Amino acid sequence: ASSRASITARDILAAAQGQPVPQHGYQCMSCCRIFPTLWSVKTHIQHSSQEGYSCKVYYRKLKALREKEHKAQEAAAPKV
Repeated sequence: ASSRASITARDILAAAQGQPVPQHGYQCMSCCRIFPTLWSVKTHIQHSSQEGYSCKVYYRKLKALREKEHKAQEAAAPKV
C-alpha cells in the first residue's frame, strides 16, 4: 500500500540529499534531467511513463525503502 503512495516534494528533496545542487533548478534523481521548479520535476515524475521514463517507479521504490528503513530503526531503538 505504501508503495502506491503519491510522491511528494519532500520525497523528491530527500532523494536529492547529499547530491550536488544544480544552480538553476531541481534534478530528477532517476533520469538526471534538470527542471526549473520543484513543481515541474514532480509533474515530470508523475507523468514520466508517458515520456518513456520510469522515474515514478524509481521514486516509489525509494520511498518504500526509506519507510522500511525508518521502521527498522524504530524497532531497533531501545524502549524507554
